[in-house]
Amino acid sequence: MAQDEEGDVRRRVMENEDRGDQIPLGSEVESDDDRLPEQSIEQRTKTIPQGTDQEPSFLHTILSPLPPRWRNWVIRGIFTWLMIGLFCLIIYVGPLALMFTTLLVQVWCFKEIINIGYSVYRMHGLPWFRSLSWWFLITSNYFFYGESLVADYFSVIFSKSDIMRWLITYHRFTSFTMYIVGFVWFVLSLKTRYYIRQFSLFAWTHVALLIVVTQSYLIIINIFHGMIWFIVPVSMIVINDVMAYMFGFFFGKTPLIQLSPKKTWEGFIGGGISTVFMSMMLSYVMCQYPFFVCPVEYSESEDSFRYECDPPAIFRPQEYNLPETLSNFSALLGWKKTLTVYPFVLHSVALSVFSSVIGPFGGFFASGFKRAFKIKDFGDVIPGHGGMMDRFDCQYLMATFVNVYIMTFISETSPQKLLQKVYMLKPEQQLQLYNLLQDSLIARGILQP
Repeated sequence: MAQDEEGDVRRRVMENEDRGDQIPLGSEVESDDDRLPEQSIEQRTKTIPQGTDQEPSFLHTILSPLPPRWRNWVIRGIFTWLMIGLFCLIIYVGPLALMFTTLLVQVWCFKEIINIGYSVYRMHGLPWFRSLSWWFLITSNYFFYGESLVADYFSVIFSKSDIMRWLITYHRFTSFTMYIVGFVWFVLSLKTRYYIRQFSLFAWTHVALLIVVTQSYLIIINIFHGMIWFIVPVSMIVINDVMAYMFGFFFGKTPLIQLSPKKTWEGFIGGGISTVFMSMMLSYVMCQYPFFVCPVEYSESEDSFRYECDPPAIFRPQEYNLPETLSNFSALLGWKKTLTVYPFVLHSVALSVFSSVIGPFGGFFASGFKRAFKIKDFGDVIPGHGGMMDRFDCQYLMATFVNVYIMTFISETSPQKLLQKVYMLKPEQQLQLYNLLQDSLIARGILQP
């Protein structure tokens, strides 16, 4: 028995010697079997910029007499209003500016998430991984944006070019080819003793793409249904975040969840109630302006995008009968037994409830992610708030719900969208479609011969 143990020890020593021969002296490379200790993870993640406590020098001088808690509150408030002002300016410019901004935010969020992976998994010395991560980001964006936006909404513009028509026709094949190039590139970059870390970052990259690229794509799809479907949900998250912070700051005493020790039940409930009522008021105001409610459509005759339309029924006042109890009470007061309201205002209640109850869980998810890697923020781009991902963690979850809500309860087949597809056909195919449609209408008695 002792001989077996001695032989086992001798075998392990020889294996370690063999491993030492394979790794150059002075190399920082570790084997796949090595574990990253907690101190090492914490030390490496300290290289990630921490933004909540960052203070611009001029504000630090002005606010130095204040206690740290109030100083952070003031800085957070200042940059909150600056972000709201910038958001309003982008809205004023129009939908295309919103789409471009969404794309920029997506790229920045992806960068912040990937940087954490590099820091934790020590990928800086591995070949091609930064390039591969950005290649997969480009490939994903090419697929998603080309699949729907270019083919459905911008098809009339791009179909005027033979090259763009070819790209639209073979879009999926091109996207698949780009992904295969990245896949083969990754396999060829694999190196002995690095496998676990390389596959870890490969998975990390794809999860980041799923969270960031897919959600930002849905945001842009929502914009095309009308800017109100973007502005109101985004505002709901902002209102809920601000009001929950205010209620929690002044009245918070009861902890809400361990993942975010600063979150309180008082802030959660106060923020939720505030979000419902403020969102209804915002929705009521915005429903009155075609610029916000009209779908973004390209006009072939005007050769430009138009934001004027006959508002859909959901954005026109409708009269609803009150429940019997409320109608009797209303009659006693001499009021009408009906209620006239924009249907979208009623839909906004459902959206605001989701943003207040489920939306914060996007933030809790991000908090758990940051705690797992012992970091305070994703970055330091926004003083008082942290990184871009710290501000948009809840927005992405909200965008998915809004898109599902539109497709389930709101969306209808639009003749304008069908025309976009028809414009992509060749002239002889358009004429054939016209004749077939005309024959069908005559046969059904809808059109006189």
